[in-house]
Amino acid sequence: GGSLDQRSRRLAMLTAPARSSVLALALCALLASASTTELYDVTCGSVVKLLNSRHNVRLHSHDVKYGSGSGQQSVTGVDASDDSNSYWTVRAKPGQVCQRGMPIKCGQSIRLTHVNTGRNLHSHHFVSPLSGNQEVSAFGENGEGDDLDVWVVQCSGTNWERDDEVRFKHAGTQVFLTITGEQYGHPIRGQLEVHGTFSPSANNYWTVMEGVFIKPSAEPLKHDEL
Repeated sequence: GGSLDQRSRRLAMLTAPARSSVLALALCALLASASTTELYDVTCGSVVKLLNSRHNVRLHSHDVKYGSGSGQQSVTGVDASDDSNSYWTVRAKPGQVCQRGMPIKCGQSIRLTHVNTGRNLHSHHFVSPLSGNQEVSAFGENGEGDDLDVWVVQCSGTNWERDDEVRFKHAGTQVFLTITGEQYGHPIRGQLEVHGTFSPSANNYWTVMEGVFIKPSAEPLKHDEL
């Protein structure tokens, strides 16, 4: 309310940090609207949640170890959309660099690193605890594991787009990242088993949901190892 002169005086009285905050909020709003119209690809360095399309649960991990098999950190599917333990960073495979903000291509080999624990989505020849399929775990320390952390993005176009249904095929053992509905009891009651299966099916489609998407850099020659 108030006259134009009064409003001008009130704005002038804002401290420099307050003016900066107002400008920052306005800039964020502009960037958010721009990103939804200009950027459709999942890019290197993006932090995403992945939804299993068939079972409507997000790929999740936490510092709870399997009681059988490898004894490594468990990977599950959860209903909640707001759980911070469902964020994964899209990275290059070991020994390779992908430039932050560059689109991930269909057929590209990647790592998915669990943000909160720094371990990579992993599979190997252990039996999963509920279904007897192939165990999927989270492995490594500070983002570094081994060659069994590599997954191939299977999609139909040139690049992995945000609204694509994609499959992740394990490069080392050829299984697909899958959920078939088996449910855990204590201590992770209600969460679904994530495992590897050899057959492509509706159970192994995944879609990007919430996330922070890195836009392509204005300096194409600058590489960050991700």
